[in-house]
Amino acid sequence: MSNKGNKVTPYVHPLNLNIGMLIFAAIFIYVIVCVFMYFRTGHIVGYNVMEGSLTSNSIYKGIALRTEEIVTGSDAGYVNYFAREGERVAKGDLVYTVDETGKLSDYMHTSESGENSLSDADLTELKTEITSFMNRFDRRQFADVYSFKYNVEGTVLKLSNYNILENADALNEAGGSSFVNYRYAPKSGIVVYSIDGYENLTLEDMTAELFEQKDYEKHYLVNNDLVANGDQIYKLATNEDWSIVIQVDEALAEELLEKEYVEVRFLKNQYTSWGKVETYTNGAGDTFVSLTFTNSMITFCTDRFVDIELLLEDEKGLKIPNSAMVTKEFFIVPKEYVTKGGNSGSDGVLLEAYDEEGNAVTQFVPTTIYDATETEYYLDDSVLRAGNNIIKPDSTQKYTVSKTGSLTGVYNINKGYADFKQVTVLYANEEYSIVKSNTVYGLNVYDHIVLDASTVNDNQFIYER
Repeated sequence: MSNKGNKVTPYVHPLNLNIGMLIFAAIFIYVIVCVFMYFRTGHIVGYNVMEGSLTSNSIYKGIALRTEEIVTGSDAGYVNYFAREGERVAKGDLVYTVDETGKLSDYMHTSESGENSLSDADLTELKTEITSFMNRFDRRQFADVYSFKYNVEGTVLKLSNYNILENADALNEAGGSSFVNYRYAPKSGIVVYSIDGYENLTLEDMTAELFEQKDYEKHYLVNNDLVANGDQIYKLATNEDWSIVIQVDEALAEELLEKEYVEVRFLKNQYTSWGKVETYTNGAGDTFVSLTFTNSMITFCTDRFVDIELLLEDEKGLKIPNSAMVTKEFFIVPKEYVTKGGNSGSDGVLLEAYDEEGNAVTQFVPTTIYDATETEYYLDDSVLRAGNNIIKPDSTQKYTVSKTGSLTGVYNINKGYADFKQVTVLYANEEYSIVKSNTVYGLNVYDHIVLDASTVNDNQFIYER
């Protein structure tokens, strides 16, 4: 039997939809929509208001200005210092000698001083100097190592020189009395054995380049160096009054000038002192503040650059992020036009309106007060409109709403919706602001606010993520 001409039609299975597939499809679509909405909508994040304070970056590198006189020599020869750097000398005290022939220098190198040439007091002084340097050493300021090296070398040689002077018999045998010239302090002051060219600087000489230190060079006056007539030998800081000059912006300079005196912490030793404020702005527009002290000069007599911290008063209050701040416009009306009414006794105004027949009627409209002055209230602009007439209670006097003003505030979400609260900023930096606490129309500690004010609108219901 032939099958020629028979057609075979494939069997098509019908689409069997069961309840499980429908539920799965619905859930899948719902997830896709939620993910899409999550990335398309702003994320509302809350922030708990806490008490705190802000401190600005108040650490500065200052330039020390002192009354300094450079003493030049009147002899040629090898200089040997006997006054210790950083100590006070009186007029007529021995500061250094000049060995014209070099014989004293030879004697100092060839004499057998032994291991105990320094006294216990001298050794204690050296140990104290080394320990002090180790405690304050900062790896970022490695140049201080060289200053420390010169200081120690100078101290050892000066102590050794004292021992030689005390041995008069040995000096006589060396013929010291015939070729060593003794030089004495011309006036009282603090002895310093370095020159840097900043000795005559004043506040009016200040420039921003001086603080960069790229051209700064400190020349150390070393014991046993060969000097010529007229060379710089040492310098004297002759006045206990001294200043530290820092570079600041104009606003801070005005703030410090108003205070007259500012407390300063010296980072080198953590000591504090009060400095008298003086300001100066140069031709380039750079502003400098001079802080003048009447003590501690001897502690920093060898330092030209001094790191200090200004101990300004910290503003304390409620600490909130700047991202939570927003500025809004409000209507301003006289206080006598605001009254209480309605079933809840809320604040509001008597708004002039018209009925269907065109007759003027008065209706109470509740409105929120956001801030107040002695004579006016800031009212919500969502209810009132510019040009509305409001009636003074128990009177026929009218006031046309038109005056506006702006307030800075945040969105409080304690009640589940965005409620604007005015804030008074006491102090602010780049990230946070300190605002007054417990104000009538403001925030209180532990209030919950929106972290980013741009993500919400007025009276929006809040669903935090």
